[in-house]
Amino acid sequence: MSLTRRDFTATSAITGAGVALVGTVGALATAPGALAAEETAAGEEGTEGTEGAGGGIGYGPLVPDPDGLLSLPRGFSYRVVTYSGRTTLETGETTPSNHDGTAAFPGRRGSTLLVNNHEMKGPRTGWARPVPLTEGLVYDPAAAGGCTVVEVHRDNVAEWVGIAGTSQNCAGGSTPWHTWLTCEETEDLAGQNGMTKDHGYVFEVDPADTRANRDPKPVKAFGRFAHEAVVIDPRSGHAYLTEDADTPNGLLFRWTPPQGFRHGRGRLRTLADTAGGFQAAKCFDSGGKFVDDLSRATRIGTVYGVDWIDVPDRDARTTSIRKQFTDSQVTRARKLEGMWWGDGGAYVVSSYARAESPVQHDGQVWFYDPKRRTLTLKIRFGVNPDPAAGGHDAPDNITVSPYGGVILAEDGEGLQHLIGATDSGRTYPIARSELNLGTEEAPQYSEFAGVTFSPDGKTLFASIQTPGVMFAITGPWKRQRR
Repeated sequence: MSLTRRDFTATSAITGAGVALVGTVGALATAPGALAAEETAAGEEGTEGTEGAGGGIGYGPLVPDPDGLLSLPRGFSYRVVTYSGRTTLETGETTPSNHDGTAAFPGRRGSTLLVNNHEMKGPRTGWARPVPLTEGLVYDPAAAGGCTVVEVHRDNVAEWVGIAGTSQNCAGGSTPWHTWLTCEETEDLAGQNGMTKDHGYVFEVDPADTRANRDPKPVKAFGRFAHEAVVIDPRSGHAYLTEDADTPNGLLFRWTPPQGFRHGRGRLRTLADTAGGFQAAKCFDSGGKFVDDLSRATRIGTVYGVDWIDVPDRDARTTSIRKQFTDSQVTRARKLEGMWWGDGGAYVVSSYARAESPVQHDGQVWFYDPKRRTLTLKIRFGVNPDPAAGGHDAPDNITVSPYGGVILAEDGEGLQHLIGATDSGRTYPIARSELNLGTEEAPQYSEFAGVTFSPDGKTLFASIQTPGVMFAITGPWKRQRR
């Protein structure tokens, strides 16, 4: 059923929001460019400001790490959980490289189970530390990527393979029944790029039961495209999925379960390849005008109504899904990346927009409300003119914080941060990578990824993608005031 212009106008009147409302619409409203830069200046080491630890937002200046890994606010500390090439799996191989999307689950006897994606595309021969081909857990023996499961219990860490033989496992998402959905950000078919099976799917990984992961089967009902992230609405069972692609720009998707289907551990692999509805988002403003690209929203609080348009061929046998639509049929966005379910809806990140988009920006965070069927712009970063000098750009992975607001993993140019954003719209740095992969004259820093809190909210896990280092960050977490 379409959400009509009349329906949307009524919804806008109830929420007090229209096409371009500012400020009071709700959580996470950051002014285009200005506030992001302001908070960074207040939070960097050696700079005083009103946003320090003394009652303001955030946790104060970042203190440089003498070990050259991770700078944190005073009072915080980190522990290296896994380090590619240094730590080892239970089977003896070294931890795979290229850490990416991660979620945390409660384990046995108070432990925390983390499922960690490893984003490696293409054949195994091109990677020094691919995910090991553990017997029974391999989808395509030619592919390098996959997931590992990391168990953290007090001072002990164990790691093993969750799935292997998948490609470019980027983000993904946790389920309400405590499993992980790992997403392949590729469209390679069998015979392309060295692959022996078709790729571009979602796979379910159970962190608590290795037996459930044997004989990996893609969830083809969720479509075949350059997947980034997925969330599940615990009330309706709908899945929402992002696509990180361009030429043309990617899409936001929704999967609706078939009648009588009930979610649960192992249930997704029982779905027929075309089970349920699979649709792409089409947005319009409160005047009923079609919105072709999300980058056009430049004011915080912009609200769009969302219709859902059926996908002709979800398995994209001959044509990529995003190319099956004309530009007048769906709403596109560049770099649709991380998603996280919270506050009754889905937070959705568009990492940046450049010449391939109508309007340039350095990051947007949207909130999809499934009850009202609206997308609201919560955060927008203006284009950062000099990332090497500071500021924030290109958010990627996202998680909802138990202390209010969200945490964003930066994947931009120059310096790389974990960024907090309060539910009143202020941003502040939580961590900065000091792991220089370049030279002193031309430093290079890898992106942050896999940001997620432990089930008890006491530990923030996050990774530096290259070479692949997972951290456990602890400290005096506090509720961030409005």
